[in-house]
This record gives sequence, C-alpha cells and structure tokens, in this order.
Amino acid sequence: MSNNRVEQLESTVAELESTVEGLTDELIEAKERIRVLESELDAETPTRVPDRRAEETGTTTVDEDDTPEAEPDEVAEAAADAEDEDDTVGDEAEDSGSDDIIVA
Repeated sequence: MSNNRVEQLESTVAELESTVEGLTDELIEAKERIRVLESELDAETPTRVPDRRAEETGTTTVDEDDTPEAEPDEVAEAAADAEDEDDTVGDEAEDSGSDDIIVA
C-alpha cells in the first residue's frame, strides 16, 4: 500500500512541476508583451518639454489636439454641480403635474 501512495505523490509532484513550468513560461511571455506595449506607449506619448521651454521664453504653442487636464477640485465641483442639477430636474418633473413627454 505504501508503494501506491509513493507513486501517487510522485505523480502529483510531477504534475505540479509541470504546472509551475507552464505558469513560469506564461509569466515570461506576459512580461515581454508588457515591455513591448510600454515601449510603444512611451514612443507615442509626446513630451511636454518643448511647451515648457516655450513658456520660459514667453511664447506658447498650443496644439489643437491638446486638451487641458482638469484639476481634481474642478472635477469634484463639476460632479457636485451635475448631481445638484439632476436633483433639481427630478423635482421639477414631479412638481409639474403634467404627463407631457419631453424629447431632448
């Protein structure tokens, strides 16, 4: 009976070793894909150094594709305003007492 148990354990160990090797290979491939994607992202992302240098000299260049980043406080204020407007619109609809359908 102990021979059977030893064979089962050896079989289990072999399966686990195979699984670990497979997972290791997948991890290596995933890391390589991440490296490639990061290098592509770095190559596509323009730096802001020319804009900063232009600001130092007093001239600024603004690309049409650039959109300014909103500050976190501005985002929070806009979200709060939007919530207030939603609440107000809902109250007005309830208070109107009419069953008219409004199409926006």
